[in-house]
Amino acid sequence: AGCWHQCCPGRNNACWAPDAHRARCYCDSYCERTGDCCEDYHAACRLAAVGCAVGPWGPWSRCSSLCGVGSKARSRQVTVPPRHGGEPCPDLKQRRGCLGEHVTCGTAK
Repeated sequence: AGCWHQCCPGRNNACWAPDAHRARCYCDSYCERTGDCCEDYHAACRLAAVGCAVGPWGPWSRCSSLCGVGSKARSRQVTVPPRHGGEPCPDLKQRRGCLGEHVTCGTAK
C-alpha cells in the first residue's frame, strides 16, 4: 500500500492508504502538517508534485453601470493544472468597483 496510486491536494480525508501496521496513513498535502503521511508520500507525491500555473490577467471589462456605481471584472486562465498534491491555483477572477461617467449621465433627470 502507500501513495503510489494517489496523491491529493489540500486536506482530503478520503485520500488515504493502509500503512505497514494496517492503520491509515494519508496522501494529501495536509498530512505534512499533521505528521500522518504514508512512508512513500514524499517519493510518490511531493517529488512528482506540479503546482498550478496561471497566465496573465486579461483586461478589465467596461463598468457595469453607464451612470453611477458599478463594477469591472477581469480574469486569467490556468496554463498548468495542479497535479500530485502540487500548489492549488490562485484566484482566477477579480472584481473592483467603478463609477460610470457616460456623457449622457449629466442630462438624465
